[in-house]
Formats: sequence, C-alpha cells, structure tokens
Amino acid sequence: MPLPPLSVLDLAPIPEGGTPRDALDRSRDLARHAEQLGYRRFWLAEHHNMTGIASAATALVIGHVAAGTQRIRVGAGGIMLPNHAPLTIAEQFGTLATLYPGRIDLGLGRAPGTDGATLRALRRDYGAAETFPQDVLKVQALLDDPKPGQAVRAVPGAGTKVPLWILGSSLFGAELAAMLGLPYAFASHFAPDALLPALETYRARFRPSAQLAEPYAIVGINVVAAESEAEARRLFTTPQQAFTNLVRGTRGLLPAPIDDIEGYWTLPEKRQASRMLARSLVGTAGTIRAGLEALAAETGADEVIVASAIHDHAARLRSYAILAEAHGGLGDGSGAIEATHRTAA
Repeated sequence: MPLPPLSVLDLAPIPEGGTPRDALDRSRDLARHAEQLGYRRFWLAEHHNMTGIASAATALVIGHVAAGTQRIRVGAGGIMLPNHAPLTIAEQFGTLATLYPGRIDLGLGRAPGTDGATLRALRRDYGAAETFPQDVLKVQALLDDPKPGQAVRAVPGAGTKVPLWILGSSLFGAELAAMLGLPYAFASHFAPDALLPALETYRARFRPSAQLAEPYAIVGINVVAAESEAEARRLFTTPQQAFTNLVRGTRGLLPAPIDDIEGYWTLPEKRQASRMLARSLVGTAGTIRAGLEALAAETGADEVIVASAIHDHAARLRSYAILAEAHGGLGDGSGAIEATHRTAA
C-alpha cells in the first residue's frame, strides 16, 4: 500500500561528549542526508533552558540548515508563539523566506517549551497563550500582501505568504487549525493520547482557506531503525532514558545507549515514559514497514514526521536511511510545496 510522505523533526540534540556546535552541525548534516534520501521537510523545534537541546534560537538554526541544503523544505515545528511578538516572528520568517524562497515553513504552537522560571526570563506574559488564535492571525496578516494604509509591515516578510501550520497535542490545536483552514501537525511523538480524537475533530470541522482547500494532517512519531532488532532496541534506550529524566524533572545531555534499561527506571517511571513513547517504531526495516502501514491505516495521516533521538550521529543517519528503505522510496520531496498550498476553489 502507498505510504504517506516522510519528514524529519529535529531538536538539535546535544549528546553526552558533544557540544552545541557539534549538535548544530550534525543537524545540518542530517538535513543534507534527509534531502538526498527524499524526505519532504526538515523541522526544528523551540525549547529553552534545556542543556541537551541546541535549537533555542530556532529561526537562526533554520537558516543554518537551509544554507546547507538545496531543495528540502526547512521550518519550525515549531515556534512557541506566546514567547514572541507576532511582528518579530513575521520578520524572522519573512527574512528566511526571502533568502530561501519556496522552502520555509512556519509551525506555531502555544506551549511555552520551557519551565516557569525561564518564562519569566523570556519576559513572557503568562496570559499570552490566551491570545494565541489572534496572534496567529496577526502573523498571517503580516506575511500576506500589505493592505492599503497598513501602518505596520514586516520587512522582509510582507507578501512572502510563508505557509503556516498549527501544532498541537490536544483538541485545542485541532479546532483552531480547522477553523483557520490551516494544516495541522500533532505531537504524538511525545503526547500520543489525544491523537485520534484530534485528527477526527480537525477533519470534521475543517473550513477551506486561501492556503488550504482540504484538511492536511501530519502525525509525529519516533523511529529508531537498525540492522538488527537487538541493536535498534539498544539504541532506543537513549530516548527511554531521556523521557525517564523528563519524568524525574532532571535535565541533561542526550545519553548514550545502555544494555539494561530496566535497571535505569523504576516501574512507575517505566509506565509514564513508555506511555509518552507509545508512538514509536523500533526495529529493522521489516518491522518499521509494518509499523508505518499500521499507522497509515489507523490515522489516515497525510504525512508522517519522524523524531529519532539517537546518541551516535552515524547510527542516526543510518536509522533514517533504513526508514527510507522501509518506506519504499521517498522520491525527491518535490511535492512538498504543493502539499500545503492547495488553494480553495
């Protein structure tokens, strides 16, 4: 059966023994690799005050990756809009779209991407999340063609019409994306519980817009692929440790794999981390293929975006290559632009 196109979600992870510069250069190298394999897009996510993630200045990292690639779409998955003024984001992504025309995506979320103390350091207004829908519309208007008499313009930005996405892990994002007629990406790679209800809500309530004529949904998953099931399971102990650390409220660099994950977590930690990682495919190409087919049948996803928190860079590159093989051929990603610009009749 045909499978939905694949894309990459990257956090620019800083591995144990590595530096932020290593992480940023590895992200660009991974993007080149994904481009050669035919992945559709390469997204980076905004997080703050996390010692194992180097993508805090997300727009800058997107520029770094876009400068090192030629065709693949590059974007934010996503920008946490309540942390920023809409004009600032329109200017940043308008600049990116001016430098890399036809290749930039702007995914927007309302979560903070950090903790309370860091929110204060960001000067975030705690009530900003309540105006998220209005702020999305402000960004959209600033990236659209200027209106006569418009007093404030994004320069660069006005007229670039950078495609917007709504990101979410609950029904709120699904309802907003449907109401605004925007494509929707669900963060089931770490928050899988509401995936199916959110997709149902999004599709049932979708209203066509100038950007999009019909619903378009991306589903996020984790994939760790290797030459053997045992090696894949060993590599997967890296995200298992990382999510256990989240449960514990601790931060750190991306850990190296271990031989015995059962000795690392307690039973309650295992249950919570495993629940967060429920949408994960781990194994050889055959296992991954079967998992992709089941996911496509269950969700009807228009696209699948894949996170792979693998400590060793070579193993991460190989995992994405095995995933592409399991998919059965990704092409060159040339359908990426049309996929989210199917204008309403």
